[in-house]
Amino acid sequence: MKDEVRDNLRARLREGRDLFPGIVGYEDSAVPRIVNALLARHDFILLGLRGQAKSRILRSLTSLLDEAVPVIAGSEVNDDPTRPISAYGREIVEARGDETPIEWIGRDRRYVEKLATPDVTVADLIGDLDPIKAARGGHLLSDELSMHFGLLPRANRGIFAVNELPDLSGKIQVALFNVMEEGDVQIKGFPVRLPLDVLLVFSANPEDYTARGKIITPLKDRIGSEILTHYPRSLEEAEAITRQEAWAERGLDLQVPLLVREVIERVAFEAREDDRRIDQRSGVSQRMPITMLEAALSNAERRTLTRGEESGAVRLADLYAALPAVTGKLELEYEGELEGVESVAGDLVSRACESAFEERFDDQDAVPVIEYFEGGGVLQISESAPEDLLLQGFASVPGLLDMVRASAAGGEAPEGADLVAACELVLEGLCARRLISRTASGAYARRRGGAR
Repeated sequence: MKDEVRDNLRARLREGRDLFPGIVGYEDSAVPRIVNALLARHDFILLGLRGQAKSRILRSLTSLLDEAVPVIAGSEVNDDPTRPISAYGREIVEARGDETPIEWIGRDRRYVEKLATPDVTVADLIGDLDPIKAARGGHLLSDELSMHFGLLPRANRGIFAVNELPDLSGKIQVALFNVMEEGDVQIKGFPVRLPLDVLLVFSANPEDYTARGKIITPLKDRIGSEILTHYPRSLEEAEAITRQEAWAERGLDLQVPLLVREVIERVAFEAREDDRRIDQRSGVSQRMPITMLEAALSNAERRTLTRGEESGAVRLADLYAALPAVTGKLELEYEGELEGVESVAGDLVSRACESAFEERFDDQDAVPVIEYFEGGGVLQISESAPEDLLLQGFASVPGLLDMVRASAAGGEAPEGADLVAACELVLEGLCARRLISRTASGAYARRRGGAR
């Protein structure tokens, strides 16, 4: 089994093919280590916080299997016709010889995955004696033919994955490492030899070692490689993941300005750095920007349908409407609990806008805009306003459009939805820096103390 994976992996490396399609950001970290583990014929474990594509990586290992392999028809453990391991397989080969019935199974049937929970039993993973099966077949309980095979034997000649490994109780983990090394187990006191041919892979959250359980030392010792995963390290990687995973096909022409995509990713980055209010041991899943973009798209879709139009665009203001997609993804520390999850989520959006603002603009550039509001000017932005009315409103603020267009720095000046998003960013950035304020109704005005 491990030789099969190794041979197919070697062939793909020589061809220069993508080993893990859809996996972004691990090209120079986790992927080379996984390749090394597979070339070394190691069982391995992926360690990382939630939302780091651990399960997707494990499931993508099926692409390294042969397209189909022959098994003895009716075998519960995918018996190799030339080397059967079960009593059923041995008996049928002995009785039928070259006439043994064969079937071919594909890659998907050779991957077995189990989510570890505290209630998993040895019978679930390894097997148990089945009195009914024994009675119907006229077998003794000690006969291997009376055995009901668990998930691990059924993964023979394939890949067996266990997610959240520390959640398995110690005695279940003992059963696993016994199979990994010796290939035999005891079922209700009866020794059964199971020389399984299987690649074992696991995933775990490092914090689970203390929060819910631990991986017992003998099992850790038998796992060949321990590979760390991580969150995207750059905005570009994060944006590529979100663009790939978010559901954006809404039957309408909905534009998502690049600036809006960037701010969404910055919300996650800000959350991962906020160790005062957000529990970093739990992590901030990459699913958060994905669901946030989907919720923002839905708000834009609702606005577009309400106006009876066929096209529209996501605005920065839609990110505040998307906060329900953020709040459920945050585990708060004590200070965050005192502040409230909605307040924390809204502040993350504000800080993300401030971060994007600081990369593009300077407070000095915004002096005409600030002076307009300090002089009593007000800009009311309607959530349902069409693009042309929004631009008229922005044009009424002295220096705002000039500031945005000057930021293009010789590149193509933003127009349309991109221009709207850039103007919103200036206003949101100034609010975040407490240079102007924004009311709950969406009106921008002079600052009021520390209010945003």
